[in-house]
Amino acid sequence: MSISTSIKSIQDIMRKDVGVDGDAQRIGQLVWMLFLKIFDDKELEWELLGDNYKSPIPEQLRWRNWAADSEGITGDELKAFIDNTLFPGLQQLEPKGKDKRGYVIRSVFEDAYNYMKSGQLIRQVINKIQESVDFNKAQERHLFGDMYEQILRDLQNAGNAGEYYTPRAVTEFMVRMVNPRLGESVLDPACGTGGFLSCAIEHIRKNDVKTVDDEQLLQSSIHGVEKKPLPHLLCTTNMILHGIEVPTNIQHDNTLSRPLRDYTQKDRVDVILTNPPFGGMEEDGIESSFPSNFRTRETADLFLVLIMHLLKAGGRAALVLPDGTLFGEGIKTRIKEELLEKCNLHTIVRLPKGVFNPYTSINTNLLFFTKGTPTKEIWYYEHPYPPGVKSYNKTKPMRIDEFKPEQAWWGTETDGFAHRVENEFAWRVSIEDIKARNYNLDIKNPHTPNAESHDPEKLLKDYFDLQAKIGVTRDQLKGILADALEVSK
Repeated sequence: MSISTSIKSIQDIMRKDVGVDGDAQRIGQLVWMLFLKIFDDKELEWELLGDNYKSPIPEQLRWRNWAADSEGITGDELKAFIDNTLFPGLQQLEPKGKDKRGYVIRSVFEDAYNYMKSGQLIRQVINKIQESVDFNKAQERHLFGDMYEQILRDLQNAGNAGEYYTPRAVTEFMVRMVNPRLGESVLDPACGTGGFLSCAIEHIRKNDVKTVDDEQLLQSSIHGVEKKPLPHLLCTTNMILHGIEVPTNIQHDNTLSRPLRDYTQKDRVDVILTNPPFGGMEEDGIESSFPSNFRTRETADLFLVLIMHLLKAGGRAALVLPDGTLFGEGIKTRIKEELLEKCNLHTIVRLPKGVFNPYTSINTNLLFFTKGTPTKEIWYYEHPYPPGVKSYNKTKPMRIDEFKPEQAWWGTETDGFAHRVENEFAWRVSIEDIKARNYNLDIKNPHTPNAESHDPEKLLKDYFDLQAKIGVTRDQLKGILADALEVSK
């Protein structure tokens, strides 16, 4: 049975349960079960590798002792065990000794919830998970990754939960261009389900990890923060799937709630990769954590300020931002001025419409910058649709192969991107021109002059021109109406 078929059959079982309402709850229900299954499979591996391994989970709460037997407890007994024993036990877990795995388990179950009401249906779901794949069989291990990717894709159709999923092609391209290396600390301050972090892990392993010590260094260099329970649980599970055995560096918190002044040198990192939430507002009081000239409640703007602050000198960042940040004024202008003075914003990749459908149709951009030297010029690259494609959708998402032209064109920052050339998709703008535009970074492709523009002065002129045309048309209609009334008398 294929992974997508297994996921569908599990969700079909959940749909029969009166306690589960909507895709987001179904996914939340599935993922805490999947987490315990994966953790139990990993424990089998740890027990084989180390004679002294002690599970942080009490014996009766371990997956193997209450879930693995297909003929085990079911019905009201299973429902009561999960609600009254399993969840309280894991949520109040007291970690033993120096093993941090207990902290991880407790943190992921702090806000987890058993939505299902039928013990019989819970047993059916558990049995389906148990039979779907064995994480300790090498030939099947990759299937867990496939299953996980399927779950993340399903999030796109789960209402607001879709904000946690950035298309794989986008994350992979950003990671390749930033090129994190072994020994560098990597952070996603709004990590969602861990897409950027998992891509960074794969990239570093492929290029740099050769020894056990290398692997240990990688394990300690990956950091993420996520404030919402479901994506935090998904991210922690994702890290275990990608070989991060004790993902204690994945925190359940709001990065923006910590005052900027409280971050010290030890908190600074080499690489930041993120798609911060945009289009939303933070709760009252969060803005007071930031300097007065950058105070706003708009989430994307606050994250941009935070990212500049958290980067080490020479640190590199890539992030997804909406068009509104590029052409916005007021506090947005001050933030962009700070960015261009403190960092080299060397590249902006303008993505076409529909990349994040169905979650949002807002136009988005990929910003790449390095902290420590001011910006002298910005290169823009307008990413086109592939031939024959007019928009992206669930069955035809963006693919990593589409970024091959950008990768071939990219060059290196060490030589100032000297080999870059302008073409029908690429152009550059000097810092003098940016300043003359009052830091409006929403600059259309000069090779496609009919492209949509968000220049405030042009938009204002277009507005007045339209108002004038409306006035003329209105006067003409008044004249026609007056003539018609006169004739009818």
